[in-house]
Amino acid sequence: MFVLLDASTTVAGGTGTPAQSGLSSWLFWVMLIVVVVAFYFFIIRPQKKQEKEQSNMKNSLRVGDDITTIGGIVGRVVKVKDDTFTIITSRDKTRMSFARFALRSIDFRAGEAYDPKKEAANVKADKAEKTEKTDDKPSENSENK
Repeated sequence: MFVLLDASTTVAGGTGTPAQSGLSSWLFWVMLIVVVVAFYFFIIRPQKKQEKEQSNMKNSLRVGDDITTIGGIVGRVVKVKDDTFTIITSRDKTRMSFARFALRSIDFRAGEAYDPKKEAANVKADKAEKTEKTDDKPSENSENK
């Protein structure tokens, strides 16, 4: 953009004055610094914050927590080692071991009282998300008309 401004002053008025080229050079560096700062605050900083929260969650995993893995498997933690944990899934007491990086979320903490209001809010949010997804898909009847 600044190159176009310099070119237009050269064509219209002959040669650009040194003050104009110094001003456009100064504006270029200011804009570059603004872009770098914005990039840091809108992209890098939030990503680092999210990574830190994920790391803290994975390191705070303990026996008795109800968890969900990245594959969608839900279970209760029965054993925690350095980089792995074992969960029980279902009534059949099926045991599965996972690496810590496979942990998506801790649904309920061990020793935390069961809160039916919190569970109901989670169910309502899931239903609302599903209906939004189905509303986005066009129906077959509308395609045939």
